Amino acid sequence: MSRYDFAAQRLYVDAPLGRGARIALSREQANYLLNVLRLGAGDSVIVFNGRDGEWRAALADTGRKSASLDIEEALRAQEAGPDLDYLFAPLKHARLDYMVQKAVEMGAARLRPVLTRRTQAQRVNTERMRANVIEAAEQCGILTLPQIEEPRPLEKALAEWPQDRLLIFCDEDAPMADAVAALRARAQPGAPLAVLIGPEGGFDPSERAMLMGMGQTLAISLGPRILRADTAAVAALAVVHAAFGG
Repeated sequence: MSRYDFAAQRLYVDAPLGRGARIALSREQANYLLNVLRLGAGDSVIVFNGRDGEWRAALADTGRKSASLDIEEALRAQEAGPDLDYLFAPLKHARLDYMVQKAVEMGAARLRPVLTRRTQAQRVNTERMRANVIEAAEQCGILTLPQIEEPRPLEKALAEWPQDRLLIFCDEDAPMADAVAALRARAQPGAPLAVLIGPEGGFDPSERAMLMGMGQTLAISLGPRILRADTAAVAALAVVHAAFGG
């Protein structure tokens, strides 16, 4: 039997969850459930808020443009995911959407845009990022929404780097080796980790020197091919999964 009921509609709500609570849905959520999915009063919806676990709810007070949910039954307790930061040079529009969604699916706890000297997209729409985070979490059974940080220069992020967080630097110039074995040799399951994906033009030599000069850096190769940044993101996070799960 599947661990999750993928046939049930799953919805993120920004409200406390508990048995007997009634939650008013936003106009957009009500329209989606009532007019797109054609659900009616009494139909079940699975809800989560990123804090109180996952609950089964029933549609109530349905109107043409409004609806509420009655919280009925706890399904899953809130889980603590991996302590994984995902640092990335912003991309444009659809490719950034894809990268954010995949980072959520693969367990990132924090999304940290960093501006490098070759970053092409200097502006980041954090509201759009949040919408993509919620959509990915709703579709993939994820309980905890990653934090979204404001963009900051890479140099500042590295200058304040904590001593206990290993930084996995996906370096196209790193020697070909077993990335999973290299990661297991440097960190234990549950240890604080971070994955860094650079811009499409690669890192500036001074940035590479800064990264390689840090004792917390582990440079790994993602294979013999040069990957696009959004593809590299999936490959790098897959290495973390292969090493430690989560």
